[in-house]
Amino acid sequence: MSHPIKSFVVFTALAAGLAACSPGEQTAAPPPLEGAAIGGPFTLTGEDGKPVSWSDFDGKYRTLYFGYTFCPDVCPVDVGRAMAGLKKFEAASPDRAAKVQPLFISVDPERDTPAVLREFTDQFHPRLIGMTGSKEQLDKVTKEFAAQYSLGKKNEEGGYLVNHTSITYLFGPDGEPIAILPTDAGPDAVAAELDKWVR
Repeated sequence: MSHPIKSFVVFTALAAGLAACSPGEQTAAPPPLEGAAIGGPFTLTGEDGKPVSWSDFDGKYRTLYFGYTFCPDVCPVDVGRAMAGLKKFEAASPDRAAKVQPLFISVDPERDTPAVLREFTDQFHPRLIGMTGSKEQLDKVTKEFAAQYSLGKKNEEGGYLVNHTSITYLFGPDGEPIAILPTDAGPDAVAAELDKWVR
């Protein structure tokens, strides 16, 4: 039986790939995620210990990734490529790039305190904001943003892995879903996708 989240991701990734077949050509094609039921209001705890709400960024484009700072491989690679792509976009189009607010939501609140989150986000981009919340809050926000996570079994030292959706979303100024950033293709592809949609 196919998994609905995986099927959705595969479909949207293919749509994004098809939309990018003609480099440099501006088309009137709608965004790959236009009309998708992804997103919704939330308030979590930011890396400074203060509340952060989705509505705080109204009027801004937003990139959003769900992960955790103790992730041994996927998160640092995905976040690193997304933020390197944003930096490339900033160098090429500083005015438009200033309209993009990068966000990181940790699904591991037990270990990802505000201080840990801040240390993690600062490694990748000075404007990247980290946040997390209670299990109830995270269950709600991941469901609304078509993401999933589950905690692995703890080892003898108390360490554990967290399974999670590894997608970097791009949302528009009204919080509408636009596209999935192609972090698997590297920073140049991320910068090109941002250049395509950020106005």
